[in-house]
Amino acid sequence: MRVKQDFVLRQVANTWVVVPIGQSMVDFKSMLTLNATGAVLWNELEKGTDMESMVELLTREYEVSAAQAETDIEAFLTKLQNWGCLER
Repeated sequence: MRVKQDFVLRQVANTWVVVPIGQSMVDFKSMLTLNATGAVLWNELEKGTDMESMVELLTREYEVSAAQAETDIEAFLTKLQNWGCLER
């Protein structure tokens, strides 16, 4: 799963914002804000990082269990998918 090319992540002051570009600007009628963890995961999705690697990253960086990291990543991916930001 990867981020669609029609969306970019930008930092505005201390906030991470997902901005639609191209045709997505017309179809996507809002803007998404992400926390620091969401921005890390977004960047990993842009690289095509798999779930296992993202779980390892979160457990290493944020000292959470693998089960909690996987649950949180799945919830994040579901939200991104519902917003139309991901492609398979």
